[in-house]
Amino acid sequence: MSRAIYPGSFDPVTYGHLDIIKRSAEMFDEVIVGVLNNSAKNPLFSAQERQEMLREAVREFDNVKVISFEGLLVDYMAKNDISVIIRGLRAITDFDYELQIAQSNRKVSGDSIDTVFLTTSIEYAYLSSSIVKEYARYGTDVTDFVPGFVEEKLRKHFS
Repeated sequence: MSRAIYPGSFDPVTYGHLDIIKRSAEMFDEVIVGVLNNSAKNPLFSAQERQEMLREAVREFDNVKVISFEGLLVDYMAKNDISVIIRGLRAITDFDYELQIAQSNRKVSGDSIDTVFLTTSIEYAYLSSSIVKEYARYGTDVTDFVPGFVEEKLRKHFS
């Protein structure tokens, strides 16, 4: 059984994230979407809220599971017998950073972890959670960027 994890902060989940999840779900028997509790970031939504939004967003996929974890991704993967990380790339600037992380994860794991890079579909190449939050903060319609229930949560948060 092939298993992979797609880690991220997902603050909030966007159509770009969902595109990567859908495509990953077609490639692997099981995809775990890992909501990171990153102490270096100050998220808009709690980890629980982000998990709930993701669960709602991926409910159509039988082989996708949403979890939350703290600590190192490689430690979570070792404890849960996962050897593939999925990462989305929007631009060449993403690749530089992601390549360093992928190489260090492989080194730390004793070469037992691989990273699969999926290029973002062109219609989402500009999209990021940060952009969505900035638009939502100022009342701009973000329904082209996120599912309706996420847009509603953003609107409530900023009202």
